[in-house]
Amino acid sequence: MMLNYFDQFMTPVYLGVPLVILALGLPLLLFPAPGQRWLAGPLLTLQNWFINQFTRQLLLPVNKPGHKWALLLTSLMLLLLSLNMLGLLPYTFTPTAQLSLNMGLAAPLWLATVIVGFKSHPTTALAHLLPEGTPPLLVPMLVIIETISLFIRPLALGVRLTANLTAGHLLIQLIATGTYVLMSLMPAISVLVSTVLLAMTLLEVAVAMIQAYVFVALLTLYLEENTPSGPPTAQ
Repeated sequence: MMLNYFDQFMTPVYLGVPLVILALGLPLLLFPAPGQRWLAGPLLTLQNWFINQFTRQLLLPVNKPGHKWALLLTSLMLLLLSLNMLGLLPYTFTPTAQLSLNMGLAAPLWLATVIVGFKSHPTTALAHLLPEGTPPLLVPMLVIIETISLFIRPLALGVRLTANLTAGHLLIQLIATGTYVLMSLMPAISVLVSTVLLAMTLLEVAVAMIQAYVFVALLTLYLEENTPSGPPTAQ
């Protein structure tokens, strides 16, 4: 029996082993592997088309040095999409509803983009901390503000994904509880609430897909800031 609505976001444990490890590994089995035949099956063909279109759209604003991240960003998108959708199935667990997991993905990737920027173009990276034409009296304050906003980026990435998935799951749980309670008291109202529950479930599917894309798209924008098109700055 669930003691409160937030119990659904607790990491399930079986025989002392966290099941989040199983939840992270299972989505990888859902994607087909290339076979030995010349012609791929329809599922593999659809998957390859989706990956190609997504990668092309994702790397459109990124300069050529950032295209090396294509494999990493595409893999991250597929992983987040699988985990978000996995949590919508009955009797399953949503790993991306945990802030610790999202921060574990956001912080290292954000830090990698910053390191790339300071390694290849240190002058440009430092210039982001102070807009051009700033009055001298505002220089210390703007440097502090821009530095804080820079370090808030990974927190914003992790919290955004966690908050959106948590809010959607809680709302579905509340509507489902209302449907169950009203089933014996007011059947007609229960049917109406069930329709709202179905619409909310479809909306949550869209949210799961959009939030996975937003997470990767923001990382792409951070990468675009730190990979200018000019030649690397001399160290």
